[in-house]
Amino acid sequence: MASPLSSPSRLHLQRLRQLWRSAGWPCQDLVEVELLAAGWLERLRDPDGRERLRVTDAGVALLADSLQRNRAARDAHEGLVQRVALEMQRAGRIAWRGLTLRAGLPGEEGKVQWVQAMPDVFSIRHSTVEDYLEPAIHEIKVSRADLLGELRKPAKSAAYRALCGQCWFVLKAGIAQPEEIPPEYGVLIGHDAHLELARPAPRRPHKPDFATWLALARATPERWPD
Repeated sequence: MASPLSSPSRLHLQRLRQLWRSAGWPCQDLVEVELLAAGWLERLRDPDGRERLRVTDAGVALLADSLQRNRAARDAHEGLVQRVALEMQRAGRIAWRGLTLRAGLPGEEGKVQWVQAMPDVFSIRHSTVEDYLEPAIHEIKVSRADLLGELRKPAKSAAYRALCGQCWFVLKAGIAQPEEIPPEYGVLIGHDAHLELARPAPRRPHKPDFATWLALARATPERWPD
């Protein structure tokens, strides 16, 4: 009989990984029902009659396939991040990767809501004049699902805009059209050999605050190319 579950969701894969690392004690929820029906889990009983779950060979193959796809996505993402950082340096900017920044957003009753942001590439112009720094953030997306998930998080997007004067989405070619990206962002398309300007980013005056300067001081910028 054909499996009623044709393809696993992220929740199914997460549960399989949890059971693979654990002793396999069941939760007896509907996620496990679907995994059992699909043949990715099986039930076992010990001599005392206690039931536990075991990932089947089909489940192991599914986890291995998921691991390979995740590795490929990470490699593609990191490759495009590195290319964008290099282009920022060629444009005379100082670039950082993997920063953790805090943005203060307007909250309820006039209070400041602090939101953590981790932009893929943060850069400033190589200038000693604060007004000419032009901080920019580039967020890199290589899968459509990741992009749509990002667009559903308005607080995260607002945090990016609060930390810079230019915000960009860099999209792997083929995952989306520029018209799908909100107008507050510029759009670059990442092709195999070059970056295509699809839409320039709106420019706004912005000076980094003290918290941003402190984060930059603790971090190491990208090494300048030889």
